[in-house]
Amino acid sequence: MASSGRTTRRASKGKSETRPRRGEAVRQAELLAIAADLFADRGYVATTVRDIADEAGILSGSLYHHFDSKESMIDEILSTFLEQTLSSYEAVIAEGKGPKETFEGLVRTSLESMVESRSAILIYQNEGRFLAAQPRFSYLTGAHEKFEKMWTDVLKKGVKSGEFRDTIDPKLVYRLVRDTVWTAPRWYRPGGSLKPEKIIGQYLAVLVDGVSKH
Repeated sequence: MASSGRTTRRASKGKSETRPRRGEAVRQAELLAIAADLFADRGYVATTVRDIADEAGILSGSLYHHFDSKESMIDEILSTFLEQTLSSYEAVIAEGKGPKETFEGLVRTSLESMVESRSAILIYQNEGRFLAAQPRFSYLTGAHEKFEKMWTDVLKKGVKSGEFRDTIDPKLVYRLVRDTVWTAPRWYRPGGSLKPEKIIGQYLAVLVDGVSKH
């Protein structure tokens, strides 16, 4: 993936670049948060660099000091979100618990992200298929495949150990859980009357009970 010295690309994703100063890094994070909200609400194509700059209270030219394009911004938003999600899943699995507890942990950490990463999740859902067709965003397909393998491996182990129903199809269950969990940010509203803890509790009760052998 092409990168520029004006972007916040990480060395692991391309050429090594000068690390931004602390103050600059903070400003870049603020701009990414603004861009993420706009991409989630209006759509990536419909959102312009001017829109992002106006929302941030700066000139469009000033935005280019931090990022060379809105494509670089959505790249940073998605790659960071996927890396964090992968890391959180790996941490759950590394605990070495049984299939049922591991499955519960994966559901829980997925739902917890709807609070801090709501906009990134919506962008991933809305723009993922369109962006994945472009070489720069080929990592989206790879991330999806990694997620599916993690979840289905846990489900298969649960079936084999007798903790989960032997009639379930791990791939179908994964798709059901994925679509159920990742659509929560569409209707969840931070600060609303429905608190995250209650949502997580209800989802866990239904999903874990649904695959467990009684």
